[in-house]
Amino acid sequence: MIRVGLGYDLHRLVSGRRLVLGGVEFEFEKGEDGHSDGDVLLHAITDALLGASGLGDIGSYFPPEDMKWKDADSAELLRTVMKDIRAAGWKIENLDCVIKLEKPKFLPRRQMVIDSLAKILEIKSEQVFVKAKTGEKLPPVGTSDAVEAECVCLLSRE
Repeated sequence: MIRVGLGYDLHRLVSGRRLVLGGVEFEFEKGEDGHSDGDVLLHAITDALLGASGLGDIGSYFPPEDMKWKDADSAELLRTVMKDIRAAGWKIENLDCVIKLEKPKFLPRRQMVIDSLAKILEIKSEQVFVKAKTGEKLPPVGTSDAVEAECVCLLSRE
């Protein structure tokens, strides 16, 4: 059996927060405003995997009104979800992700993000791809007021 999952996340960019994408910190004057560390890429991946496995969504696993998730490391949240996905018999075949970000430039750090995702998910880097698009100066991404991420995943189970 195979299943496809789709994940999406959007966060406002604000001063005084870190910009973290796929578990990698980027130098920038703004970062994601979120209940956890705000890593939109990890949140989109988490939702894609949960949807494909039929186990829920990130909000049901880690409700934002629950203060124990305040400033949580999104990589740890994803590892928690992956334990349940594996326990249900699923394995990742591949992930294909898009980050929508005006700046900073993503391409110089793409391989670092891919390797980070592979490590977090305990899969091969060849099973992960991440590309970036700008907002073409259109709000909110193009004016650096927000960052978005989308992910599609393919899971398999015997």
